[in-house]
Amino acid sequence: MAAMPKRSQRPAATPRPRIAVTGSSGLIGTALTSALRADGTDVVRLVRRPPGAADERWWDPSGRQQESTAASIAGCEAVVHLAGAGVGDHRWTARYKQEIRDSRVLGTAAIAAAIASLPEADRPRTLVCGSAIGWYGDTGTDPVDEDAPAGSGFLADVCREWEAAAVPAAEAGVRTVYARTGLVVARSGGAWGRLFPLFKAGLGGRLGNGNQFWSAISLADHIAALRFLLAEEPGLSGPVNLTGPHPVTNREATRVMGEVLHRPTVFTAPAPLLRVALGQFSEDVLGSQRVLPRRLLEAGFTFTHPTVEDAVRAALATES
Repeated sequence: MAAMPKRSQRPAATPRPRIAVTGSSGLIGTALTSALRADGTDVVRLVRRPPGAADERWWDPSGRQQESTAASIAGCEAVVHLAGAGVGDHRWTARYKQEIRDSRVLGTAAIAAAIASLPEADRPRTLVCGSAIGWYGDTGTDPVDEDAPAGSGFLADVCREWEAAAVPAAEAGVRTVYARTGLVVARSGGAWGRLFPLFKAGLGGRLGNGNQFWSAISLADHIAALRFLLAEEPGLSGPVNLTGPHPVTNREATRVMGEVLHRPTVFTAPAPLLRVALGQFSEDVLGSQRVLPRRLLEAGFTFTHPTVEDAVRAALATES
């Protein structure tokens, strides 16, 4: 009897990389999740409520149930930690300032401790932890990069604690990156998203004297930079500024918004009025941060939208 022909064996499929993301429902988290999936990455969305979808896993931002958080991230190549209360979502009462601080510091501590608790074989290799250029405080007209020390003020204090909370992951041998984010230019959310309706209605204008520097980045470049930080090469760790290479003054940003949207920009929000309307948050609105992305540029990252005008036009083109 003739031997049966052997079946050809298909090579085993390469497992898809898996990345866990906190804050996946926010502006940046939503865009990042979509981009990673388009790359063929298996995204695990870490949520604080009971999971309601196949891609969701529960985690405990308080850190009290560390084993559950660890189980949700076990086997992931990386964790991107973006969760935190919105800085400009409410007036800065003492209670809300505590929420801003706790949502970042306690949540980061919980993620870092859970990562460190895992056996090495199950431990993510990379933690990209959200941070902010608030670290630098008010820099005036002086340009600063990642070598600059922490500044003063509420947000600078929060950023110091926020980044320090991730140290246990780094001490466990996990490549840990602090993504110090600037103003993200987007129509669909964030601080800049609130500007578009005002300027489109012809109600836009400078804030205070308009001489304060804004360090902005397009949403697309921000997502590209996060994916760049996740890559094994160039293997960046420590603080990395996620801002565009050309900070501009609020006065210049106002001019750009008016020109791109073809609207007048005659209105001005005087500093005293902003202090009454926004309380302590006005200090950051009126403060100046001229922050440069030195480490990204030195590592070879290329900005698609290097100027504020590029970023504004990109937001109009891709989110309309």
